[in-house]
Amino acid sequence: MRRVQASERQCPTRTEPEPPPPDGILWDVVGEVRQLLMLPSALTLQVAHPAVGAGVDEHSVFRTDPWGRGERSIQSFLLWVYGGEEGIAEGRRLRELHKNIQGVDAHGHRYHALTPAYYAWVHATGFPTYRHAQRYLGRRPYTDDEERQLYAEWLQVGRVLGIHDRDMPPTREEFWPYWRRMLAEEIEPTRVVRELTEVNTDIPPPPYGPRAVRWALRTVWPLVLPGFARFRRFMTVGLMPPDARDALGLSWTPRQERRLRRLGRVLARTLPLLPERLRFLPYARRARAARR
Repeated sequence: MRRVQASERQCPTRTEPEPPPPDGILWDVVGEVRQLLMLPSALTLQVAHPAVGAGVDEHSVFRTDPWGRGERSIQSFLLWVYGGEEGIAEGRRLRELHKNIQGVDAHGHRYHALTPAYYAWVHATGFPTYRHAQRYLGRRPYTDDEERQLYAEWLQVGRVLGIHDRDMPPTREEFWPYWRRMLAEEIEPTRVVRELTEVNTDIPPPPYGPRAVRWALRTVWPLVLPGFARFRRFMTVGLMPPDARDALGLSWTPRQERRLRRLGRVLARTLPLLPERLRFLPYARRARAARR
């Protein structure tokens, strides 16, 4: 019998985190085109934390390269859910990327991007945003069991990102006191929140497609941009959970609520009728097809 070395006894094999399961909720929602409407609300909630907002304000290229920054965020997000080993590698890459992001926030407090409470908040914002958006963009709200499953899968994604279990509430029921405390004590309308929730008409045209398409976009962009900016603000504020919206002092009228509900009903009824090649983003579509 082989003698077990002391080093083997002291260094157990490290197990990699398990990505969310292919038969779960996230595989059905994250890669669908509707998720593009949900992300701005979650991103705005992330930067409502003073430390996170300061890090994005000082280190992000969201002002100079908004389309590229958004595209990279979406691709990274898809990897966490659909990427398997690629997703785990992406989680490690992101932690490495954030190692040197530090500074001083608007209150004079020092921050580091990988401080567990800050890193966990960035991830935590996704769960209430998906839950709330489902009430508008889905055929029905999630049931209690589905919400618990969604939260459990969200914790799995957090592990892929290197978030320790001790830094996130372990259950859906324990999440809500944490959420209410963060809204009451931590988040605020930071400078970046104000920028993301105003009607911004300084956005450049999307730099995609053949040269002729880019030229056409540049030509019509001054006419399209005001409507696009108003729609972006409308969806960002509307799909934000109401208690978070109130905590940030964002206005939302009954008329806007009716418009959002009408839009949601149209999307919930029409999008499921489309073939998967039109409903899902390319990376998610390929992962789902490979799984089948």
